[in-house]
Amino acid sequence: MAEWTRDQVEQRLEEAADVLKRLPDRSVQGYFSLWPQIKYEFADLVGQEPPRLKRPPPPADAISRMEEALTWTVWLEPDDGKLVWARAEGTPWKPLCWRFGLSRATAHRRYDYALSLIAWRLNGRAPPTKRSRAFVVERARERSGACR
Repeated sequence: MAEWTRDQVEQRLEEAADVLKRLPDRSVQGYFSLWPQIKYEFADLVGQEPPRLKRPPPPADAISRMEEALTWTVWLEPDDGKLVWARAEGTPWKPLCWRFGLSRATAHRRYDYALSLIAWRLNGRAPPTKRSRAFVVERARERSGACR
């Protein structure tokens, strides 16, 4: 595969969060209901809202990609891993900033660094220990060709 970019890492993490939501719920074995199913008449259905449709379960290859992406946050600091995963789940920035006690700019810088660090590791390079976080982010942006 070609080199990983920050955008590819971000998309894969978002896909992993979506797949995790679509997995079937675990049910406790041994419990069941003996109550009969309720048969609704038309008059009963008039005031009800239509049932929410569920998305189909994810395919096996999507589950494999999800499992791979879940291991990537191990390379990050615990707070950065939680920040990246919360963004992958679609949490807006404002609640994230409240949750982690960060300003919007600082949260975004940490997010950029975390994605860049994952891309570095996926490309088989060790992150430099004597360089700044901004260096890692800039090098990852240069490799992806993104100019933000």
